[in-house]
Amino acid sequence: MVHFVGAGPGAVDLITVRGLKFLKEADVLIYAGSLVSAEFSRYLKEGAAVYNSAEMTLEEVEAVILEAEKNNRTTVRLHTGDPSLYGAIAEQILFLKEKGIEYDVTPGVTAAFAAAAEMGMEYTLPGVSQTLILTRTAGRTPMPSEESIEALSRTHSSMAIYLSVNRCSELKQALLKGGYKEDTPAAIAYRVSWPDQEIIRTTVGELDRCQENQGIVKTALVIVGDALSQSDFDRSCLYDPDFTTEYRK
Repeated sequence: MVHFVGAGPGAVDLITVRGLKFLKEADVLIYAGSLVSAEFSRYLKEGAAVYNSAEMTLEEVEAVILEAEKNNRTTVRLHTGDPSLYGAIAEQILFLKEKGIEYDVTPGVTAAFAAAAEMGMEYTLPGVSQTLILTRTAGRTPMPSEESIEALSRTHSSMAIYLSVNRCSELKQALLKGGYKEDTPAAIAYRVSWPDQEIIRTTVGELDRCQENQGIVKTALVIVGDALSQSDFDRSCLYDPDFTTEYRK
């Protein structure tokens, strides 16, 4: 059995209760060591084998899983954030299906939500934005043309941009071309929930300068949108006394 588990954004106590249960029961742990804290290994039972997938190829990961299955051992594949978002689990699941190996997936807290929690903000403010886009810029992994930052920016929605902080200059230009203004609020969320986290508030127009001044080139999220200001929004209907619901007349 293979359990894919979302470790969350960094802090060990942000893993889910289910994920922690699987971790404690694991015979084999394969964790994304470039982004997942090694502290998680302290929850393992004595004798559990630990592998850092940052140093491994897909084929090497598969070999470890096959060996574990041959010996009736349970594997936890610990991914950063939520496994479904830039987690490269599809190719691993395809392999497991081909080999007839059982698996399940436990979701985790992704950095966009940890950053919002740290900033005490809501992405979906009535009258400001009701949409949150999770995306990235093109790098070694290309982007479909219809999903370019410029194209997505035309929605003027809240946007959390992963894996792109080292391209803030081109990111800024694409955001401006798409319709965000120079003074649109933005933030760089660095290593959210880790002990050395930083939340740097800025604007789209100052995004590249801010990134250069801080010297942040990885492990950070860029957040853009008017919702960052947490102002000039409409009251939610949810708790409005004039709004009828199934539970309140």
